[in-house]
Amino acid sequence: MWKRWSSVSAIVLILAAGAARAGEGDRQHHDHGPVDLGKLGKVSFQVSCGRAQADFSRAVAMMHSFWYAEAEKAFQQIAKKHPQCAMAQWGVAMANYHPLWAPPTSDELSRGRAAAEKALAMRGGTARERGFIDAIHAFYAEADRADHATRSARYAEGMAKVAAANPRDREAQIFYALALLGTASPNDKSYAKQKQAAEILNRILPQEREHPGVAHYIIHSYDYPQLASLALDAARTYAKIAPGSPHALHMPSHIFTRLGLWDESIASNIDSAEKARRYIRQINPNATSFDELHAVDYLVYAYLQRGDDEKAKDLVAQLMRAEAPVLDSNNFAAAYAYAAAPARYHLERKEWSDAAKLKLRPATFPWKNFPYAEAIVHFAKAIGASRSGDLNTAKAAVDRLTAIQKTLADQKSGYWAEQVEIQRLAAQGELARAAGLTEEGIRLLRAAADLEDTTEKHPVTPGAVVPARELLADMLLEQGKKAEALAEAQRVLTVAPGRKNALLLVARSTDQTPASAMKE
Repeated sequence: MWKRWSSVSAIVLILAAGAARAGEGDRQHHDHGPVDLGKLGKVSFQVSCGRAQADFSRAVAMMHSFWYAEAEKAFQQIAKKHPQCAMAQWGVAMANYHPLWAPPTSDELSRGRAAAEKALAMRGGTARERGFIDAIHAFYAEADRADHATRSARYAEGMAKVAAANPRDREAQIFYALALLGTASPNDKSYAKQKQAAEILNRILPQEREHPGVAHYIIHSYDYPQLASLALDAARTYAKIAPGSPHALHMPSHIFTRLGLWDESIASNIDSAEKARRYIRQINPNATSFDELHAVDYLVYAYLQRGDDEKAKDLVAQLMRAEAPVLDSNNFAAAYAYAAAPARYHLERKEWSDAAKLKLRPATFPWKNFPYAEAIVHFAKAIGASRSGDLNTAKAAVDRLTAIQKTLADQKSGYWAEQVEIQRLAAQGELARAAGLTEEGIRLLRAAADLEDTTEKHPVTPGAVVPARELLADMLLEQGKKAEALAEAQRVLTVAPGRKNALLLVARSTDQTPASAMKE
């Protein structure tokens, strides 16, 4: 126990150090020579690039644990040593795609497209290799005209052909499974593509027990409340397969969170944050890793559910203190952590006036690139201001949510536009209640909850900042509708087992003590 608490303290200290270093203005990459990444699992991706085989397989192992920055560097080194190796360019292109994350940034898109075109132009290697290259080129082609979802579907179609033409090639099958996950609809409650991917991966698993991608993608295939128990073995195995990767250490917590296994989630993310910190010290001692911030968001969530509010508070305080942090990547996971961790801390603790005062921090972060993350802050402000009687601030926050939702819809960012719409409806519901329009508030919150039920969470988050149905249950209970409130709170627990505030709502709805409800 002491060791774990010491680890949390270390995370707090390194975040504080990152905030202090921010004033130094050192944003340059520090070249400290080769970086020892550690054990990444066993991958054998056969290529016709002569002596590049071992390096190539290790670079693919990095990619299977979503260590895209290091994978890209590794593939670039292979391309330098073996300029005729078309698959090295394939690797660079793949490292800039990342199917389960956010769409590539403009810089990533540019680098990936250039590499895909180089690979295609070479037309070397085997027919199998050309199939891999054709598939990734299909993603980058017409990037200026076709949207991300359309191009991802083209990539998946290409990988389906590669998998069909090479039924005994395990890497072809694994990458096809990943492509299926990357094109699965968040609104498909049958989980058809996820189950198809899991079937492929489970078929390979007996022969590839130490393959990082197999364990990793099984977790993603089953990262849903109804399926999570099927990935528990993979979750408890993946970190042992690839302990060199911060993401491999973090990823098991997706399943632990789905099942309410808070102690295991906390241990997983402490290990991930520590690994990310050790890694970033080697490449840029003045920076903080986005992997660490991602782990911290999951830690804050788990600590709040377990009732360790002081530990959550320490982490949030340091996140909020960083005015101009140096990050290894200003990406979507960093944006989400900065916005979500403080918001969920104040909302879950019902610190309404503090939630109403939240601002976009760090101020220097490029928030315009991540409007869906910015929306979290306005959502928290709207709820906090409504609950503390500041209707003007609440209305301004709702108006900003409306504007962000429209921007995302115009950008055809379907998933995030829908997520912000859920927040907008819930915020409007809270504002209506605050204005004395209780029935209208209940109607809006029910609409938000029903919409939230039609979709799934993004892998970037451990869960909704506050589930709309939990807000609905709370409002119903406030009106003395205990039976209705109980039903709604119980529905929350089917999606988020062990969620503390939902359990407390159950207790209040059934006149139990909070302690007895938490035990259940």
